[in-house]
Amino acid sequence: MSEKRIIVALAGNPNCGKTTLFNNLTGMRHHVGNWPGKTVTIERKEGKATYEGTTLEIVDLPGTYSLSSRSLEEEITVEYLLHEKPDVVVNIVDAAHLERNLYLTLQLIELGVPLILALNLNRYADAEGIIIDTKKLSASLGVPVVRIEAIDDTGKDQLIQEILKKPAATANFPHYSNEIEQHLAELSNILPEVSRWDLIQYLIHGAPENFSDEIRTKIEKTRKHLEEIFGTTPQEVFADQRYGYIAGILHESVSLHADSGGKNQSERIDRFVTNKWLGFPIFLVVMYAVFQIVFMLGAPFMDMIDTIFGTLSEFAGDALASSGAPDWVSSFVCDGVISGVGSVVIFLPNIVLLFILLAILEDSGYLARVAVIMDRIMHRLGLHGKSFIPMMLGFGCGVPAIMATRTMETERERLLTILLTPFMSCSARLPVYLLLVGIFFVPQVQGLVMFSLYLLGILVALIVGLLLRKTLFKGESSAFVLEMPPYRIPTIKGVLIHSFEHAGLFLKKAGVIIFPAVLLMWLLASLPFGVEYGSSESIIGMIGSAIAPIFAPLGFGIPEAAIAVIMGLIAKEVVVATFGTLFGVGDEALGDVLMNVFTPLSAYSFMVFILLYMPCLAAMLTIKQETNSWKITVGAAVMMCVVAWIVSFIIYQGGVLLGFG
Repeated sequence: MSEKRIIVALAGNPNCGKTTLFNNLTGMRHHVGNWPGKTVTIERKEGKATYEGTTLEIVDLPGTYSLSSRSLEEEITVEYLLHEKPDVVVNIVDAAHLERNLYLTLQLIELGVPLILALNLNRYADAEGIIIDTKKLSASLGVPVVRIEAIDDTGKDQLIQEILKKPAATANFPHYSNEIEQHLAELSNILPEVSRWDLIQYLIHGAPENFSDEIRTKIEKTRKHLEEIFGTTPQEVFADQRYGYIAGILHESVSLHADSGGKNQSERIDRFVTNKWLGFPIFLVVMYAVFQIVFMLGAPFMDMIDTIFGTLSEFAGDALASSGAPDWVSSFVCDGVISGVGSVVIFLPNIVLLFILLAILEDSGYLARVAVIMDRIMHRLGLHGKSFIPMMLGFGCGVPAIMATRTMETERERLLTILLTPFMSCSARLPVYLLLVGIFFVPQVQGLVMFSLYLLGILVALIVGLLLRKTLFKGESSAFVLEMPPYRIPTIKGVLIHSFEHAGLFLKKAGVIIFPAVLLMWLLASLPFGVEYGSSESIIGMIGSAIAPIFAPLGFGIPEAAIAVIMGLIAKEVVVATFGTLFGVGDEALGDVLMNVFTPLSAYSFMVFILLYMPCLAAMLTIKQETNSWKITVGAAVMMCVVAWIVSFIIYQGGVLLGFG
């Protein structure tokens, strides 16, 4: 290992390309943990890279707009910069939105850290006619400025060279109005060891309690004087001063092409995409197209994997039979391991396709617009638009989605969002839909049927949310402010990273959770030894027969379906594996078996129940962790199961009355 070492912290606004630069510099050689000492954890990424004999230890700080220590992300960033004291801080800024990004830059300068400004996303600034003079910008800020593109190697070598120089902290602090500077000078005289950053914090938030009464009185008088002079709070005073300083910097270093026009490209697109009449229909069309593409492109790959597992099962069965292995060994290998795991892995291509398409929508900037579109709808139901952000994450996995509710402003809104997020259809439910929709519905409507399930989850969440807000969670929702990033063309590398990370988690589940669950089901279906595999005399058959009547009014009152529902509490992917294991058949034969026990209506009712009833064990434990209450956790589980039963009952019985049974 190199003897030379430089600790580099990456700081910047959300959506500025910070994590992309982190991946570029580290070559994806990094590990993920959590920030220490936090009751509520946020992911911490660290990585290493060696350049010219020097090891760079790179820390990706949480994305934040400021260092005001109001949010957990801001608190973590300030604490790290003040106490860990990295050798270099690289501030990544969005060149197309320089005014907003430079607010954090000024605070980093005030903090006194050794700073390099990495000017990213210049291609979007160029497209909007924005011309940035990096030399003038560097001179105005007093820090090195490097033009980069985080997605490739543009400016990478120059940035690394600046890092290796280990620039000193600038003494070129932003100069505010004479009134402000005079008060800062007065406080500096009586507190000579205190940094400019801390002096500003004292004027904004007040003096620490361990200061003497004399100093505390002086600071408080100064704060009141600022309020009288400027007619607003000290916090707003400094915000106005910083933006005024930024305006001067932009005047000196930024210009526009004469033919740049009025609205930029993102604003022109948003005239349609976020239109109050067109926005939601466009969203519905986009999501329908996503699911239709998943079915159309995924089918050939599913057939290929099905053939592989079918051949493997036949080969294993023949090999075991010829070797004289006992019947239970053959059943264990073919019915348990191969049929169970194979019935889940077969859906991997569709899951990868879904995540590729969702990654494209997210990286392009469209999903941020969806939150704004849903804000209008949710506010009419008494909900909060910001709640839809964790809900969108719930389309991937419920665990990080529930954890994402930490960004909610009030405890009431956070708890309500936690209760609604599990109604979103996570990717673990996708194999169930793919199996049953592929069996019972013609290709022309398969995408529409699956889309209806996702839409139903949103609709049920809104209705349940409305009922809860009218009863247990009364109160007004806070204002909703969300930055809409510019539209961007997603990079192939970024999309593939997002997609295959999720695919890897799915395969990990198949090995860590699904495989043991399959073995447990095979054992219960085989015991007591001597009974027919999976029959009503087996242990699992007796359990299924006991609880099956609960689901009879929903159209799937068979023991196998009841057991699948119970096993789905471990992980929703296990639902499909349960059918494969209990019936002891591969995917192709499983379709023929299910055709005899389900109808299209009862299959849809079953999918609705899987959609709405309580999520997997990991998600329920996350609810317990986030709420610190077993009462809320158990109550949420009961509520979701009741809602699932009622909605499935309405769909099935209503379908029967309409003649679809």
